[in-house]
Amino acid sequence: MTRLEDRRDRLPEDLTCVRCLEIKPTTELDRLLWCEGCLASARRRASAKGWIAGGALLGVLALYVFVWIQPDLSLIPTAWIMMLLVAFYLGSRVAREFAFAWDRMRNRRAVEAAPPTVDARGDAEPDAGSTWD
Repeated sequence: MTRLEDRRDRLPEDLTCVRCLEIKPTTELDRLLWCEGCLASARRRASAKGWIAGGALLGVLALYVFVWIQPDLSLIPTAWIMMLLVAFYLGSRVAREFAFAWDRMRNRRAVEAAPPTVDARGDAEPDAGSTWD
């Protein structure tokens, strides 16, 4: 038995996702109690931040290369362009992973999340009209 199976055996069948506050089966949540939808939205946000950071790195590096280094573009111009493109790609990948890790580390609920309400029987049901104060 793996540690993941052992952990899931000790948890109740249904848990609340800490991001969207929806009640989900334990098998649909990861170890930080995020559902697949919340993981996908966090990856999309991190990806956008990564591309922006990669573009900023590309701009700064291109400015540095063409203003301070001033390469002779008659010698291997594609090498300079490829260097900038690789910096853009790697910078965006690293920034994306940092942004995703930061979101996971903060572990805050989503702004649009509504907490579940408890009805008279004690069952928790999501209420679309309620908000956190």
